[in-house]
Amino acid sequence: MAGGDPVSELAEGLERYLALRRSLGYKLQRSGQVLADFVAGLDDAGISHITTEIALSWAINTTNPDSSWRAQRLSFVRGFARYLHSADPRHDVPPAGLVARRRGRVLPYLFSSADIQALMDAAARLRSPFQAQTMQTLIGLLAVTGLRVGEAIRLNRTDIDFPARIITVRDSKGNKSRHVPISPSTSKALLSYLTDWGCYFPDAKAALTTTTGTRLHSSNLGTSFDEVVSLAGLKPGPQGALPRLRSLRHSFAVAALIDFYQSDHDVAAMLPVLSAYMGHVSPASTYWYLSASPELLAAAARRASSDLGGHQ
Repeated sequence: MAGGDPVSELAEGLERYLALRRSLGYKLQRSGQVLADFVAGLDDAGISHITTEIALSWAINTTNPDSSWRAQRLSFVRGFARYLHSADPRHDVPPAGLVARRRGRVLPYLFSSADIQALMDAAARLRSPFQAQTMQTLIGLLAVTGLRVGEAIRLNRTDIDFPARIITVRDSKGNKSRHVPISPSTSKALLSYLTDWGCYFPDAKAALTTTTGTRLHSSNLGTSFDEVVSLAGLKPGPQGALPRLRSLRHSFAVAALIDFYQSDHDVAAMLPVLSAYMGHVSPASTYWYLSASPELLAAAARRASSDLGGHQ
């Protein structure tokens, strides 16, 4: 445009994209306005390529609390990104389903640090000392590693390398195995458990066992964990989310993501690392957690406002 600011490649790409879609009969009045705002924000921030983190953070950074509107905003960007990606693979195409369209979706219960401590204290009050230490060890392990419940159940004693402080998770989701580093305190707790009780079942393969030396079973664990939750006095969370053992994994992921944002890390660079650590098939599975916590949504929104120069 003569006498005006130069038009960015993103803005030119948006013009071509909207012209193409409209030539096929789509009006795109609302999506055109939304995408123009999105592109303006990227231009102001000097961002020339769409990334999944930027797209998702921008999509959820809206005063409209309806998750279906956040999902729609992301779908607008996703269509545009797909068009750009066909010519320039440096543009990410955000995976579908990162933000739920359904209203009133029950989100997982998110345990706070105080909740986890309450669970550990409550587990210590179980009638059987063996069961008490087993539940304490299991809850602590899930809380600090983000392991799936099934992965913890299948864990064998030989899968724990105490000198290296590494747990090997074998043949998990997608038949993939991975190494999970653990902290000195986690290694100490596992070793203490096996030292205190492992000698009673010298032939047992499982790291965590029942009072008869057999491997833990998910159905019995659910009952035991419900008892621990009751002793801890935990109540259902927002939208009726119940404190479940598997929610410790959700809580771990959300806490890690919040830490990335608050520590000003490059979340896009850290997501693949967290994804691999948790055994997700792809980072797209990890991105879902962005919509699981109001605190995480707020952190993502603040990052988006900063990255995009305050545009919403």
